[in-house]
Amino acid sequence: MVPRLACVTLLAGVLAAACPWAGPRAELVGHGGVVRAIAVSLDGRRALSASFDYSLILWDLIRQTKIRRFVDHNGSVNGVAFVPNGQQAVSASDDGTVRLWDLTTGMMQHSFQGHVGRVASVAVSPDGRFAASGGWDHTVRLWDLNGRRLLRTLHGHNNNVNAVAFAPDGASLLSGGYDGSLRHWNLADGQVLRIIEGNGFAINSVDFAPDSRRVISAGVDETVRIWDIGTGVELRRLEGHEGAIMDLDLSPDGRWVVSVGVDKLILRWDIEAGGPAAFVRGASSALWSVAYHPDGKRFLTGGADEAVHIWNIRDNGEIEPSHRPADRVEVAVDNSDGRGARLFRACRACHTLNPDGGNKAGPTLYGLFGRRIGSTAGYSYSEVMKRSAIIWDETNVNALFDLGPDRFVPGSKMPMQRMPDPKDRADLISYLKRVTAVNLRQDGKD
Repeated sequence: MVPRLACVTLLAGVLAAACPWAGPRAELVGHGGVVRAIAVSLDGRRALSASFDYSLILWDLIRQTKIRRFVDHNGSVNGVAFVPNGQQAVSASDDGTVRLWDLTTGMMQHSFQGHVGRVASVAVSPDGRFAASGGWDHTVRLWDLNGRRLLRTLHGHNNNVNAVAFAPDGASLLSGGYDGSLRHWNLADGQVLRIIEGNGFAINSVDFAPDSRRVISAGVDETVRIWDIGTGVELRRLEGHEGAIMDLDLSPDGRWVVSVGVDKLILRWDIEAGGPAAFVRGASSALWSVAYHPDGKRFLTGGADEAVHIWNIRDNGEIEPSHRPADRVEVAVDNSDGRGARLFRACRACHTLNPDGGNKAGPTLYGLFGRRIGSTAGYSYSEVMKRSAIIWDETNVNALFDLGPDRFVPGSKMPMQRMPDPKDRADLISYLKRVTAVNLRQDGKD
């Protein structure tokens, strides 16, 4: 018998030969961490991405540019969904909250609290009245978006809940988690309609087919599985990934499913025929999220490279490379300072050096040295940072990257980032002192 891994590798090779690697149609750059979730608006004009950098970004998919960044969460943002009205969205975070946003103004309208610990996923009902969230407190929670209150807490999973999805008919909810089970919930009374035990491996993503009778799951066991939700019978098992599958999404017509994972692969499956229709070794790093465009001809992916990629599907099913230049959200960096400037590239997705005070996921570093922590105007700091009396100097910047933000200022919402090498820290500090001082002198304040 040929080992399963060998079969998977052989399949990958055959598919790669049939459908050579194709690049993404465009990329949207602006996050400073892993892109953990993506959603596309019903009209297909906008997308929302959620990231480890504690932020959400709203994108214009027509112009492929950033519209707005949302930075109010105090932890990694793990899930995001549009409300069908197109004017609002919800997000879920490591900070234990589900938040409702006004997309027009950029303001947070409400913070739903109740989960204990990380909220891993969020979904919105087809009628826009409810949101559901899955948490690492082993619960699923149902929220009234109009009444701004918790409607119901659903117990049953015996471990972390990683994924939730509403049925297209709006009558039920599906959840999947680390315990390897799927639970089908009746929204009217919160009772479990069906438990599918799966195969004991953690489930990372779930979705409903348009008929509301079939559901799709994927996770650590490297398979996409299709189930009859009425009987609990496994209808089909799709194999081809070489590592944990992190996310999947169904095409609007329910014919195709795209799956992505830590193996850097994108697999597009024909769920009626059962085989993969396209194979792309799609990224240089792990993929965490995927979302179909409503036109069914494109999809978006996000992952550890901190970008959102847009892929185009040709009529013959191949993934089309693009010659269209991508619009990038970049921060100009002076590279003449050598190593320090290169090290700063890891910081520039979250921080600017602009004297106009432009803030991104983190505050501008303009005038950093000599400034009190938590004092930059226009940036939403965590309470612990607002109360801190620490002044940024060489010693404190060095300690920040030596210890990590979670130890330097416990409770900070700065993403975990350390620089263990003392020489790296010294070179970065030297660079920051120079470029922030240049900005200060240009502003006439030296």
